[in-house]
Amino acid sequence: MSDAASPHIPVMLAEVLEALGPRPGDVIIDGTFGAGGYSRAILAAGATVIGLDRDPTVRRTADAVADQHPDRFRFIETAFSALADVVEEPVDGVVLDIGVSSMQIDQAERGFSFRLDGPLDMRMAASGPTAADVVNNEGHGRLALIFAKLGEERHAGRIASMILRKREQRRFATTRELADAIESLVGRRPGDRIHPATRVFQALRILVNDELGELSAALLAAERALKPGGRLVVVTFHSLEDRIVKQFLADRGEQPAGSRHLPQTVGHEPTFRPIGKGAVQAGDAESAANPRARSAKLRAAIRTAAPARNDNSEPWLGSFPRLGAA
Repeated sequence: MSDAASPHIPVMLAEVLEALGPRPGDVIIDGTFGAGGYSRAILAAGATVIGLDRDPTVRRTADAVADQHPDRFRFIETAFSALADVVEEPVDGVVLDIGVSSMQIDQAERGFSFRLDGPLDMRMAASGPTAADVVNNEGHGRLALIFAKLGEERHAGRIASMILRKREQRRFATTRELADAIESLVGRRPGDRIHPATRVFQALRILVNDELGELSAALLAAERALKPGGRLVVVTFHSLEDRIVKQFLADRGEQPAGSRHLPQTVGHEPTFRPIGKGAVQAGDAESAANPRARSAKLRAAIRTAAPARNDNSEPWLGSFPRLGAA
């Protein structure tokens, strides 16, 4: 686990700071505290930081940062979807780094990665159903839908059938068991950079943690929490996340009259104005040094003075599978 002296550098740090523009006196919510890389950099710019994370294992890292900046940093163990509930006054910025952290992947007991064998867990928080619960209890159609929609796995149906057959003899308990079973079914050509179980593991992690639902809720919360002129900065790592952010900002921004590709928002003032044109990607040097940065995309926007919408629709979220849904 990282400590206050950790050299951890989060993905696209320079681009995040440029988009966020933290200044002394600003209050910034770091909704995905993790190893504290963004928070430390924002604090170094003189701003105050409220760090959020639903992972209880980051508390030690957060306490170390609080010891260094007792007057300008506080940590709250909660999901970033609750970010609007932790402040009494509007804030100057919100930054979100979506997805699993390298710190979580490196902890075998968390079950996020098949690189290290561990229990098939994948929970970012310490509660709720595990990935093993999903794999061992869901039916064929539901598993195939999860793998296809959340993992964009083209062998979703075959993998679901295999899981049902194997779990009749023995329930899946570890990451290696599931990864090996998928590799045996799908096969792996020499030189393949991506393990054949990667997309299934992505799908299970997204489902178990309701990552897309949490992201959508966090975007709505940021709309409520940011003051006029406040900045929203979101870094995503795969197309499902980026699509949600892109469509949310399109829905909340100025729309061309009569566009058939966007939800109808007649009578609504824009609540966000985009920073730049489209997504920003990591530079060549960072992508070469850090494989995780290769898929990263940053989108940013400035909060306008228009009031936050009070409707509960989330057209950008789509019909992705979620825990507890049929």
